[in-house]
Amino acid sequence: MKFYDREIETETLRRIETTSREYAQMTVITGRRRIGKTTLIKHAYEGKEMIYFFVARKSEALLCQELSDTMRDVLGEDLGDFSSMARLFASIMQIAKRRHFTLVFDEFQNFKYVNESFFSEMQNVWDSNKNEARINLVVCGSLYSMMTKIFDDKKEPLYGRATSRIRLREFPLSTLREIMRDNNPDYTPDDLLAMYMITGGVAKYVEQLHMQKAFTKEKIIESVLSFGSYFIDEGKELLSDEFGKDYGNYFSILSAIAGGFNERGEIKSYTGVEAGGYLDKLENIYDLVYRYRPYLASENSRNVKYGIKDNFLNFWFRFIYKYRSAVEIGNLAYVKGKVLADYSTFSGWILERWFRQTYRETGLYNIVTNYWEKDGNNEIDLIAVNEADCEIVIGEVKRNPRRIDLHGLEHKAQNIITKRKGWRIEYAALSLEDMGH
Repeated sequence: MKFYDREIETETLRRIETTSREYAQMTVITGRRRIGKTTLIKHAYEGKEMIYFFVARKSEALLCQELSDTMRDVLGEDLGDFSSMARLFASIMQIAKRRHFTLVFDEFQNFKYVNESFFSEMQNVWDSNKNEARINLVVCGSLYSMMTKIFDDKKEPLYGRATSRIRLREFPLSTLREIMRDNNPDYTPDDLLAMYMITGGVAKYVEQLHMQKAFTKEKIIESVLSFGSYFIDEGKELLSDEFGKDYGNYFSILSAIAGGFNERGEIKSYTGVEAGGYLDKLENIYDLVYRYRPYLASENSRNVKYGIKDNFLNFWFRFIYKYRSAVEIGNLAYVKGKVLADYSTFSGWILERWFRQTYRETGLYNIVTNYWEKDGNNEIDLIAVNEADCEIVIGEVKRNPRRIDLHGLEHKAQNIITKRKGWRIEYAALSLEDMGH
């Protein structure tokens, strides 16, 4: 698959590499697993002197040997034998005082499992040598909670050491359209929506569909729910390391949210788990869920709902985890039947998400959300607000445009209209047909 998007990130990494020829740089790259961090780094530094090193969870002596071998192979520098990664890193920093190169530590957080003292030892080496070294040090990691703690916690030794931070996100919607055009020029809106539903713009998932040549709705669902599919165990593989031994409660809560139980009370009733503490961690430590209130609600309002940020995890918890008993006995036809039976409803909800993301990506609005009233009535799918220009878009989203009722939408929006007198209000009817090509 060709390299898509990432122009800004590539340009930024190359600019940092140029700066590092005079001043040592430490760049931290974070992003969920499969988002394309490694591919981006290799693309940005193609043709440059780069030592790429994956930090596996193995003995420190073995890691030292591997890194020494890589230094010799790439730079022709023979460092000798080491059993301490900190001492090896000190030798590497000495080399950087007489020549420039890029060093990448991938899955950097794994050093915690190799030698817990490495981060403090690395800090001492870095602080002692950075003023004379000409090194472009790039560290990246997928475990959001651990990477955040390492570099954002004031108690941690590497706090404040990063000179640049890059958070790699999913492909924008324009890139998903481009990928579809390249692989299925005659695609339908439903094909595009199915790709968005499964991948959410995560590069590795798009690549998996590309390898399977799955770029129609039918082929995408078949690819995800076929025997030996990459996607079947993906949710568990992604999150088990993050949650550790307590993953069962987290999985139950995420399953509840994916199933439409979005309020704390509903989640507790569904799971039997007191969800408050878990939800706070899912939002603030793991960055997996988001909390949202209806437009115009105060910050103190208890009218709060939760959603899963990631499209694939929404799908995985809604169908694969929920019907895991069928998955475990190999009855994927049963799961596929459940997906198809619920497809219209679930994809309709994903379509709402598509259009909210569409309005966010225009850059014209400072608030993009939805609306409902305390009793659950007058739900509105899309609210896009430009407070500076006193403009608001109020939208209804349906798969079928004939089911959109703009008069009914105007009635639902009366409370908003009353509180925003004098504003320019636009009503939007949004359906599959409006996804663009």
